[in-house]
Amino acid sequence: MNTVKKIFGGDIRQFGMVLALAIITAFFAWMTNGVAVSPQNIINIIQGNAYILVLAIGMVFVIIAGHIDLSVGSVAAVVGIVVAKSMSDWGMPWYVAILLGLLLGVLIGAWQGWWVAYVGVPGFIVTLAGYMIFRGANQMIGKSLTVATPKEFNFIGDGYLPEVGPNTGFNNLTVLLGIIVCAVIVSGVLRTRSAQRKIGADMESVAIVAVRTVLICVAIMAVMLLMASGRRGTSLPISGIILGLLILLYSFVANKTVIGRHVYAVGGNRNAAELSGVKSKRVYFLVMMNMSVLAALAGMMFVARSNASGPADGVGWELDAIAAVFIGGAAVSGGVGTVVGSMIGGLVMAMLNNGLQLMGVGADATYIIKGLVLLVAVAVDVLNKQQGRPSILGYLMAKRAATQAASAPVAAAKVPQDTV
Repeated sequence: MNTVKKIFGGDIRQFGMVLALAIITAFFAWMTNGVAVSPQNIINIIQGNAYILVLAIGMVFVIIAGHIDLSVGSVAAVVGIVVAKSMSDWGMPWYVAILLGLLLGVLIGAWQGWWVAYVGVPGFIVTLAGYMIFRGANQMIGKSLTVATPKEFNFIGDGYLPEVGPNTGFNNLTVLLGIIVCAVIVSGVLRTRSAQRKIGADMESVAIVAVRTVLICVAIMAVMLLMASGRRGTSLPISGIILGLLILLYSFVANKTVIGRHVYAVGGNRNAAELSGVKSKRVYFLVMMNMSVLAALAGMMFVARSNASGPADGVGWELDAIAAVFIGGAAVSGGVGTVVGSMIGGLVMAMLNNGLQLMGVGADATYIIKGLVLLVAVAVDVLNKQQGRPSILGYLMAKRAATQAASAPVAAAKVPQDTV
């Protein structure tokens, strides 16, 4: 058990989420005769859920800070329609339209962040109002019509890495990208250990670090090879590359920067954080603004994949993003959560959606199952924390260890009898 905890950086809950994702994937692969883990289906899962995972990245910071954002779907929708009209009606080049969408996200985020941080209105109320305001703005600007977008813009939502080099049966760029990512991970691990050795810091054993690194790289290469082996013309989606870059960036912000530590501090205990010199109002303002910028990006990615912006865009997105964050281990009270955990939570929801669709389960039952998964995931964590008990996985491992310890004296007692 201790070895498993060390491999996962001491976070056994994260191991539990990874295990749950693996079990769900294996179950649907079995139930669909392998269709659920076919190259094209994995590509579709990444491409079809990238915008929700982008929202989850921003949402985890909002929830860690102790707030929640109900407006992200409406913000994505209004940005999507403005960007679509700017290209179709106003003649803007696609790259200028993208910058316009990001700028609009900044302005909306600054507006909502000002109410939360400097006026003191709870984020729930501010974003509930934003949910209605920006949904109405989407209907007003688009006149409840669908607006098509050009092929150059659609590349960020439905594009793939191109085919280059000899025909190897794989998309060479996808395989190469996987190798580069693994090389960067290994290089980072070696640099970290070198820096720790120079300052004389306590270091994990070489075996633990090696096993963890190998597991991560094997998982990355398995997914990359799977996507690279799809039908010719498909590979790693461009939206997946955007998502991957955001995961790297925001994981670095959360773990290695001052603002990241301040978000955790304010979410954990605002008064203590302020006594330590943390400016909580600035933290609230930044996390709300960041959320709207990522909502704007998610809206543009969805519009690009759909090749059009419509009046129903963004409906229910906030619920999926919030569910991903809480299933990924964030605390309802704030102060706890990780970007990687939110991505795992989002993939759990994505696999549930996709697998149930492949099995022919209706939308009504799918909603019920997703709701129960969210409720159970959060309830188990809350109850265990309240009562000071380990997780289910920890309980089972503890039982196994206790059984082995109890049987050891019996085995030892039998040895003299056998030798007589």
